[in-house]
Amino acid sequence: MSVFDNYTREQLRRAYAEAWAKHLAGSLLTPLEALIADVIGAHSEYQSIVADADTALAFEPDAAGAADNPFLHMGLHLAVREQLLIDRPPGIRDLHRQLQTRYGESHLAEHVLMEALGEELYLAQRNGRAPDEQQYLARVRDRLAVRP
Repeated sequence: MSVFDNYTREQLRRAYAEAWAKHLAGSLLTPLEALIADVIGAHSEYQSIVADADTALAFEPDAAGAADNPFLHMGLHLAVREQLLIDRPPGIRDLHRQLQTRYGESHLAEHVLMEALGEELYLAQRNGRAPDEQQYLARVRDRLAVRP
């Protein structure tokens, strides 16, 4: 269960903005805030959105002409990182290592995991079922089987 399960959209966006503000101020961060700040730090294109809580709260991807939703994107990074910390589903950490070896960096490896996770979440929601960890892992393995 994710630590964000009971957060509203506003609470989640405020958590991003507050973590980033504390990071920029050099303040002591909780482990979760450090994780959030690290993800934001890897995405310079999103930093101006979370630099101000009011901007983060008001942000609408379509209204801003954004190609994607930065909060969804960063949230998937956090979900994947949480999975890697606890190796759940079992084997995800090893698959990430293989992807990291292939792509030479963790960030790109996370993106492959995020794509597979997003696809599984979409299909689960569309089909009215719980996400299937084995299907998720199979999607990652399929991506590993394809040469870049």
